[in-house]
Amino acid sequence: MSIRQGAAFAFISLALPLCASAAERPNVVLCMADDQGLGDMAYTGHPRLRTPTFDAMSREGLRFDRFYAAAPVCSPTRGSVMTGRHPNRFGCFSWGRTLRPQEITVAEALRAAGYRTGHFGKWHLGSVVSQSPVSPGQSGFDTWLSAPNFYDNDPILSRNGTAQPLAGESSMIAAEAALEFIEEAVEGKEPFLAVVWFGSPHRPHEATDRDREPYGDLPEELQHFYGEITGMDRAVGQLREGLEELGVREDTLFWYCSDNGALPDVGSAGGLRGRKGSLYEGGLRVPALIEWPARITVPRATSVIATTSDIYPTLVDLLGIEVTGQPRLDGVSLRGVLEETSDTRGAPVGFWQFDAAGVRTPSREWMPLLLGAQREGREQDLPPGHVLLDAGSLSERFDETHLTGHAAWLDGDWKLHRLIDAEGVARYELYHLADDPQEAADEAPRHPARVESMTAALDAWMRSVVASLNGADY
Repeated sequence: MSIRQGAAFAFISLALPLCASAAERPNVVLCMADDQGLGDMAYTGHPRLRTPTFDAMSREGLRFDRFYAAAPVCSPTRGSVMTGRHPNRFGCFSWGRTLRPQEITVAEALRAAGYRTGHFGKWHLGSVVSQSPVSPGQSGFDTWLSAPNFYDNDPILSRNGTAQPLAGESSMIAAEAALEFIEEAVEGKEPFLAVVWFGSPHRPHEATDRDREPYGDLPEELQHFYGEITGMDRAVGQLREGLEELGVREDTLFWYCSDNGALPDVGSAGGLRGRKGSLYEGGLRVPALIEWPARITVPRATSVIATTSDIYPTLVDLLGIEVTGQPRLDGVSLRGVLEETSDTRGAPVGFWQFDAAGVRTPSREWMPLLLGAQREGREQDLPPGHVLLDAGSLSERFDETHLTGHAAWLDGDWKLHRLIDAEGVARYELYHLADDPQEAADEAPRHPARVESMTAALDAWMRSVVASLNGADY
């Protein structure tokens, strides 16, 4: 089997036959929140939030206590889920940046392996106009109901490229669309990949009256923020119930996480330093839960370090998919963690906020334009100033010695920060997270040898990222 990526071909072979049992070829649901911090859960200790579905998942499945978003903002992390790679490798530096068509996505890999694939909710890795080379449809999804960015209640979404007004609470809209897709796959006896990316609890917060009600004694802003999380919890509950009713919950791997750390002001980082946009723990550590009743039979928590970049290699490994010409991965397979044969990650993790701005991608502004254009019988051009159609041109070259921006290297309990001062000189901070999860006591002066060895590893990784950025992997 093969899939086309830009001008290159990647060949996918299966170690498992297409007729393999459901236990060998599980269905997959990848669910993601938008801006939910580690502390924005009742099960992580929030004093007011009501998250009964997430609480149940934390008790009944596999709970990750040290799970990291690959980046402290949304689009890059979503790109890491799709590719298993650090987003800087393909130029997805910040919010509103895109995939590259040359990348191999998890949807393409699973579709080539016989899976039906669908995306529902926030995309934010390119346009949802059908002709875009980085739309969901051009990135491996058979069907999609997607927004170019976060979206709120009663949205206009793109159904396979056609703008469609919808009524309802935003998270429930994505969940219900996913369940329709899942039901069709089950009826067709096809394994499925459903990617469900909510637009909540991203600002502006617009909870329904039903979801605000438990928080009626709080300021209105918190009512809406907490209400959006409760609405998202309800949508996840509907997904779980739907899988049960369709008779496929046992054989479905359901993976939930957030795309970055807590929002300033309203969100909770669980006592960690930093918030969304920061490479300190509070900007990267997020809730993460896996349910797979057929294989994860004993509820448990793990302190193994894991990241959103691990999702792709884990699924490829579990399904026995071999990708010839696979670009360099940053993620590792967590199969051993799921199967309780390993209690360690086995590889450090690099983080890097490249010195590049985000790109404005307003769903609420763009989707009515697309709807109006299509009602007039014409296809809406991409909005001016939003670079999408040259997403894979590789026209810009990056200097491998110009390693700008804040970077970090996480190796077990040790985390090294590389920060650049106003004169362009790097300085380093070192924290031992087991003793100091708040990153309050800089250990760099006391451990110069460790700083030196971790700096060398971080620099080598950053140079490899720039090489990928310049096209070395394609």
